[in-house]
Amino acid sequence: MRYIVWVLRLVIFVAVLMFALKNTQPVSVTFFTDRVLHDVPLIVVMLVVFVVGTLFGLLLTIPATMRRRREALRLRKELDRAQAQLNGQAPAATALPPEAVAPMSPL
Repeated sequence: MRYIVWVLRLVIFVAVLMFALKNTQPVSVTFFTDRVLHDVPLIVVMLVVFVVGTLFGLLLTIPATMRRRREALRLRKELDRAQAQLNGQAPAATALPPEAVAPMSPL
């Protein structure tokens, strides 16, 4: 599965790169504050937008990743307690993190 994801990423990148190489005409880029960049190659604009979009997408996955890690930690501790109880041992007295007692609300 990991290889399929990397091949898909490579295919997308190559497709965007080939599209950008076909569009090398100079363009003017206008920002919200009426600032204008003249004669910027379209390939540069497209690649910058692609990279910014990729970074933005990665930033959007951070909250879900953090929640999954927190949940995995909580479940691992719960499993350790259950196994210790099943074996007749007293569970290790470890202080629980505040997230385990009162989970943080999602953003």
